[in-house]
Amino acid sequence: MSNVVPSTAGLAARPSSGFHWGEFRQETLALTRRLFIQLKRRPTSLMLGILQPLMFLILFGAAFRNAPGSLFGSAENYTQFLAAGVIIFTAFGSALNAGLPIVFDREFGFFNRLLVAPLVSRLSIVVASAFYIVLQSLIQTIVVLGASFLLGAHFAGGPVGLLIVALVVLLLVVGFTALSLALAFVVPGHIEILGILLVINLPLLFASTALAPLNFMPLWLQWIATLNPLTWAIEPVRYLFINPAWSWNGAMILAPWGPFSLEGALFALVGFNILAFLLVSRVLKQALG
Repeated sequence: MSNVVPSTAGLAARPSSGFHWGEFRQETLALTRRLFIQLKRRPTSLMLGILQPLMFLILFGAAFRNAPGSLFGSAENYTQFLAAGVIIFTAFGSALNAGLPIVFDREFGFFNRLLVAPLVSRLSIVVASAFYIVLQSLIQTIVVLGASFLLGAHFAGGPVGLLIVALVVLLLVVGFTALSLALAFVVPGHIEILGILLVINLPLLFASTALAPLNFMPLWLQWIATLNPLTWAIEPVRYLFINPAWSWNGAMILAPWGPFSLEGALFALVGFNILAFLLVSRVLKQALG
């Protein structure tokens, strides 16, 4: 009687039937921990993600320090006006880079190893990357928020306002992280994704209200700025920075179509996230199988 051992080829990529939340959570945490270990070994990305916004705060704040206060609405000074834009730009920049680890894993062959690993769900690869970027963005945002306070941008929104700021940052980061991860599975390599991010980054910044009020812009640029997701996040943060007596339906800016409120901005960000997830779900089905 011969001893025949059944072949196990291909079984590693196919976990047992059924979905186990405990194992999925364990996989996600392990993959997230791997990304933080990489960050610990090479903290340059985190430091540069903080250094660039601080340069914006210091240099732009100094350049426009003597500008008439009436130009910037209810803000005490340009630094207070600028702080909201810099905080959101910090989170936005971090979220845009979310796809880079996936691209490098693809190029170095590690991503193929993950695909054949006995994972409960390959979705844990994407969730880990998103979770890592969200945590990194919140760390950078807290540092920039503290620096803006030291530079004279005092926050007037109170504890509840800070929670809303955290929610706004979270919504923006999750949406752009999803888009960046989808891009990581579409582009051939890191050179292409870096080029695309370079093209996206600054135009979105300058076509928003990060650096200048909406009423400074020509009408065509006002339309673009008010349709820009960055503006949907910047204006709530700025509104909470400036107004101690804020309200959900209070007009933050006068858009070309009418008043734009805090409540409207949050709904717009939620809608942006829904569209981002719909796009990403199609890409992930093809990439992860």
